[in-house]
Amino acid sequence: MVIDSHHHFWKYNKTDFGWISDEMLAIRRSFSPEDLKITIEGSGVDGVVTVQARQSLKETEWLLKLAGENDFMLGVTGWLPLIDEDAEKHIEKYSSDEKLKAIRHVIQDEEDDYFILRKDFNRGVGLLKKYDLLYEILIFEKHLPQTIDFVDRHPDQVFVLDHIAKPLIKENIIFTWKQNIAELAKRDNVFCKVSGMVTEADFNSWTPEQLKPYFDVVLEAFGPERLMFGSDWPVCLVAAEYGTWLETVKGFIAGLSDDEQKMIMGANAQKVYGI
Repeated sequence: MVIDSHHHFWKYNKTDFGWISDEMLAIRRSFSPEDLKITIEGSGVDGVVTVQARQSLKETEWLLKLAGENDFMLGVTGWLPLIDEDAEKHIEKYSSDEKLKAIRHVIQDEEDDYFILRKDFNRGVGLLKKYDLLYEILIFEKHLPQTIDFVDRHPDQVFVLDHIAKPLIKENIIFTWKQNIAELAKRDNVFCKVSGMVTEADFNSWTPEQLKPYFDVVLEAFGPERLMFGSDWPVCLVAAEYGTWLETVKGFIAGLSDDEQKMIMGANAQKVYGI
């Protein structure tokens, strides 16, 4: 199977999606499962993992409802209030849905750069393994040192790093990010999504040649055994069509063996998400 391990759906409104700026007009609208079905038709993509875009229980419930209605939605990464004293009640309730595979908190939007090390947050994350749930890490490059500390606090928890930790691709800066990625990848309980790269570059002038050194870093660090293809659709549309990004990733991995390519394009997602 070819699996897109990272995409979103949303019903657009200005309040919840204020981050969609004027230069991102292409995605200032609603996106549904029907839209994605049309997008991936003929692409060879067999299924998808749907990731939360808003931090609310209603969002998680909505995505699980959609997953129950659409067989190609193989799993959901939702949001739950992990810092709440009653976090386990929520985890227990929603984990009963077999389509819920992971939990994510939007660390990158927290004003506190050390939010990921908060005691209450770590207490919540520490509950996930009991319910066989992954935790997805959404950060900027600047959060990597804290994230390494965070992961070390949970050696038995499986983590998935989104968007290769959003390096400063637009500025062609790589050195410090590369060092921190190499250190994080020493933890074999961390997997990494090859996603979100075009939107960290210049929307209008990025090239595969500009992105390739960043891909090479995560390939060397994680190996093909811990990388997963993700589109970040529809966010990617501000910089690239779905098929353009899919073919770009295929180009990056063309020199690998057939088995290694299959790992990145779907087998790893099947294994990690249990789908």
